[in-house]
Amino acid sequence: MNRTIVIALAAALFAAGTGIASAAPKPRADASMYRGKEAGEAGRALLDVALKQAGKGSWERIGVGRAYYLGGFKAEGQAIFDALLNGKHEDSDVYRIARVYQEAGEWERAKPLFDRYLASNPDDEKGLAEVGAYYLLHGDRARAEQLFDRSFQASPDELWATLAAADAYLNVKPEE
Repeated sequence: MNRTIVIALAAALFAAGTGIASAAPKPRADASMYRGKEAGEAGRALLDVALKQAGKGSWERIGVGRAYYLGGFKAEGQAIFDALLNGKHEDSDVYRIARVYQEAGEWERAKPLFDRYLASNPDDEKGLAEVGAYYLLHGDRARAEQLFDRSFQASPDELWATLAAADAYLNVKPEE
C-alpha cells in the first residue's frame, strides 16, 4: 500500500473511533422528570441528571451541590462538597462552598472556609471586601474593617470591592 492510503485509513479509523466515543449517550433532562410531579420530586429528578451532566467539573458540581443543599437535600449537597474538599481542588472551590453555607444562613460553617481562602489569596481585593461584608453583616465590624483596609490597599479603584463594603454598611448582602 502506498503511504497516502495508509495515512487516509489511519485518519478514517481515528475519526470513526472518536465518533463512537462521542456517540455515548449524555444525560438529558426531559419533561417526564417534572410534568405532573410534586415540586420536590421534580427538582430532585432534575438534580440527579444535573449531577451526571456536571461530570468532574468542580464549579458545576458545586452548583449542583448548592441546589441540593439549599433545596432541602442537605446530605446530598454536603456529600458533593466533602468529595470536592477532600480531593484535589482549587482555592476558588473553597470560596464557592463557603458562599453556599453563607447563603444557607450557616455563618459558623462559612467563616472558616472564607478565612482559609483568604489565607491562600491575601491580595484578592474583591474576595477580601465580600468576606469583610459578611463579617460586618454578622456583627464583627473590627474584622470587617481589617478586610476592607486590605482590599482597598490592594486595589482602591475596584468597583465591586467598594460596592461590597457599601452594601454591608447598609445591611445589604453583597452581590455574588
